[in-house]
Amino acid sequence: MSLERFALTGKTALITGGSRGLGRAMALGFAAAGADVAIASRKADACDKAAAEVRQLGRAASAHACHVGRWEEIDRLVDAVYQRFGQIDILVNNAGLSPIAPSSLETPEELYDKVFAVNLKGPFRLSALVGTRMAAAGGGSIINVSSTGSIRPTPDIAPYAAAKAGLNTLTVAMAHEFGPTVRVNCIMAGPFHTDISKAWSRSEGFTAHAKRAFALGRAGEPDEIVGTAIYLASDASSFTSGTVIRVDGGLP
Repeated sequence: MSLERFALTGKTALITGGSRGLGRAMALGFAAAGADVAIASRKADACDKAAAEVRQLGRAASAHACHVGRWEEIDRLVDAVYQRFGQIDILVNNAGLSPIAPSSLETPEELYDKVFAVNLKGPFRLSALVGTRMAAAGGGSIINVSSTGSIRPTPDIAPYAAAKAGLNTLTVAMAHEFGPTVRVNCIMAGPFHTDISKAWSRSEGFTAHAKRAFALGRAGEPDEIVGTAIYLASDASSFTSGTVIRVDGGLP
């Protein structure tokens, strides 16, 4: 197989949560592979900064402030990206919210609803809108970003784990809905060193745990998710759909 099948030249990607962490790493990785990138997150200034980094790589970019837990904002986001680029070939549902609650009893309804809105409701609506247009245009790739918490849940992240488990399920359902021209897959991410997680991912306690529990003995760096994302975004994965791929450093 030619390595040209991994190229994203001529493609446009929309990445939610694209201004930092794993989303930013994927945005820069896609740009390096030849894609134009639309970056969405709640903070406009952060999106602008990430979009500027994409342009420095020689690709076109747009920045969009959007709360993916709100359908009306999602509808506007999709319309804006199509108006700007005329197409979306790759959708990455990366935006996430993972607050910790003391217990299930002490989890307020507002927090529960917010976690499900960002982690599950938003990807559902985005995939419905973009997947339908992709299928009408002849194809595309949707990549959901889940978490190993969905299969290794702990009490302090129960709503988050349940929402991500729902995202795993949604991946399979939409692969069948939008196939055969649109591929829908999921990256189940393990612990990564991002600006959100660094408080615990670089702690002595977690470092000692990772050395014992993970095959690679550590958490990942954000750019270590890019290879899997480019594979799923590109023609290299033409026979891969409805699949959840673990990128977790060898979590048992």
